[in-house]
Amino acid sequence: MKEYNNAIVEIENGTAVVTLNRPQALNALNDELMSEINDIFTDLNQDNSVKVIILTGAGEKSFVAGADIKEMKDLNADEGRRWAEKGETTFLKIEQCEKPVIAAINGFALGGGCEIAMACDIRIAAENAKFGQPEVGLGIIPGFGGTQRMSRLVGRGMAKYLIYTANMIKADEAYRIGLVQKVVPLASLLEEAKSLAQTIIKKSQTAVCFAKDAINRGAEMSMANAMAYEAYIFGMCFGGEDQTEGMNAFVTKAKPNFTGKF
Repeated sequence: MKEYNNAIVEIENGTAVVTLNRPQALNALNDELMSEINDIFTDLNQDNSVKVIILTGAGEKSFVAGADIKEMKDLNADEGRRWAEKGETTFLKIEQCEKPVIAAINGFALGGGCEIAMACDIRIAAENAKFGQPEVGLGIIPGFGGTQRMSRLVGRGMAKYLIYTANMIKADEAYRIGLVQKVVPLASLLEEAKSLAQTIIKKSQTAVCFAKDAINRGAEMSMANAMAYEAYIFGMCFGGEDQTEGMNAFVTKAKPNFTGKF
């Protein structure tokens, strides 16, 4: 794996750990880091040795403290739109990655930090993590998908409350409203994420990929169309070896050996 100026990528046992590494700026998202994230997820999506991706931040204080205000403060309207489009494109790359992506949130997840976490499939937060969309206090709105993903994850009313007030919430409150799926001590955060990754890796990777596609695509469809798409993907599963292996193993009480072959 190539080296990056603002991120570290480590691959072990089928899991890629991507650490955003600008601790002096609380891992804030600048233009260079955004480009690196895009490149990293492009490469990892094509790497057959990688089954699950974990995204985290360097240090114990911040996951991602937001976008770099120093880079944004002098943008004009057209430049602001292009910056938002770059963020949206980058975070869509994470959301649409074929592999499951786990956010291991080790501190502040504010603004773009909350938005990049929401682009991941599953969010595990350390007890010290704090979440918020502070943009309206800066005279702007969330621009990297926050107004859209927040309402889909926690409901429209709660999303409006958090975005309109710019209030920051702690990990336990984020768990209560469904923004994160688990809260753990900071010291065990990465191990918890890796353990979850291994649980997922033991399953059929083809089925996991299909399930992610069905969930994501179905969320944008009518219920009738989403159910039809689910049935189509369900049928696709029966064209591969993993379905035969998994069901035969279940019947014979053996451990399945999934290959993902069709």
